[in-house]
Order: sequence, then C-alpha cells, then structure tokens
Amino acid sequence: MAHGEVLEFEEYVRTRQEALLRSARRLVPDPVDAQDLLQTALVRTYGRWDGIADKSLADAYLRRVMINTRTEWWRARKLEEVPTEQLPDASVEDGTEQRANRALLMDILGVLAPKQRSVVVLRHWEQMSTEETAAALGMSAGTVKSTLHRALARLRQELESRELDARVFERAGHGDGRGRERCAA
Repeated sequence: MAHGEVLEFEEYVRTRQEALLRSARRLVPDPVDAQDLLQTALVRTYGRWDGIADKSLADAYLRRVMINTRTEWWRARKLEEVPTEQLPDASVEDGTEQRANRALLMDILGVLAPKQRSVVVLRHWEQMSTEETAAALGMSAGTVKSTLHRALARLRQELESRELDARVFERAGHGDGRGRERCAA
C-alpha cells in the first residue's frame, strides 16, 4: 500500500473510530469483545483498503467485515455452552431506567440468530434504509424486510415471555414482600 493510502486509512480510522466502535458494541454485548471485533475488522480492512474504490462506502464495507467476523466467532464458539431455562439478570450500572432498558434489549438481542441481529442493528440502531442494509449484508431488500419482520416478532415474543415470568414470580410472593404477608395472615 502506498504511503498516501496508509495516511488516508489512518485519518479514516481517527475520524470514524467512535462511530464504528458503537456499531461493534451493538453487534456483541461485551465491551472488550466489541473492541476486539473492531480491531480485527480494521486489520482486515487495512489489507484491502486500496481495493475500496469509493471511500465513501468504507463504513459499509467495514461494518460488513465486522458482521462477517462476528459470525465467524459465533460459529467457532465452544460447543460446550449449555442453554439454560433462566437467563441471568441484566446488570444495571447506574440504576436509571434507560440503562436498564438498554441492558434488557442487549440481553434479548442474544436470542436472535446472527443474521437477524445484524439486520436489526443496521436498520434500527444504525438507521440504515432497507436498501442500504441489503447492500451492506449482501442480500435482497425483500430478504431484509422478511428477516426484520421475523426478528422483531421473536424479540416481542421474548419480551412478552419475560413479562409473564416476572408476573408469575410476583404472584408467587417473591416480589416486594406483599406475598409473604398474605401467606402469613
């Protein structure tokens, strides 16, 4: 790669790093994994930087590399993982409702297949159009729409299931202590 292209890539990384890290954080729940994902994608993109004719599409190219890398990692994960009936509680760092909702959303995104998660992230967090999402993921606009529809239905189902579980837990007297008073009376 020519010296000018190296400088161009360095400038691109400097100006777009924070936005790209936010995209990585939405693709993988762990902040350290998100940094690793971005770093891996940048290394892979650096090797192909001179092949990107239209640098205005560099973000889309890099996001595609991040999605492909995340998918590779997902496929290579240890098969020793054992699914459980109950998911661990989402940690809330500062106690605000907004952070709790974000943690819940990041947690339930884990129920989606990688392809569904990619479509949801690009359409709703990155606010890409259907056509932009289709181009970034290498699929048709119709596939993006149907994948998004199924993913959102799955997310709604998961949220409803968790709300039902919480109500059952409350009724069993494990909530705010009122159940224990009724049992004792």
